[in-house]
Amino acid sequence: MASNKDFVQYIADQCAGAGEIIVKKMFGDYGIYCDGKIFGLICDDKFYLKPTETGRSLLRSIDLRPPYEGAKDYFYIEDIDDRDYLSKLVRETCKALPAPKQKKSLP
Repeated sequence: MASNKDFVQYIADQCAGAGEIIVKKMFGDYGIYCDGKIFGLICDDKFYLKPTETGRSLLRSIDLRPPYEGAKDYFYIEDIDDRDYLSKLVRETCKALPAPKQKKSLP
């Protein structure tokens, strides 16, 4: 079951205080990016954040689960209505994630 576009937009809006938020459709659901760095997934109308130690220290409750069958565990974020909290969580998580790999140009 794919995510509802209104839910996806709501999550993007809630995270907007962290930087430039973009969502991209992938595999029937969505990847969510901040300033060009993927930090989470939106699957089946649920928001998942890549796990980092920084993120763990900021979470109000820790719930690790895979966003889809066969995936690695992500932090499941149930508290999506506090915009300031979500923006801080995304901003700090992104600081802890590696920079995106540069795509190789074709010869």
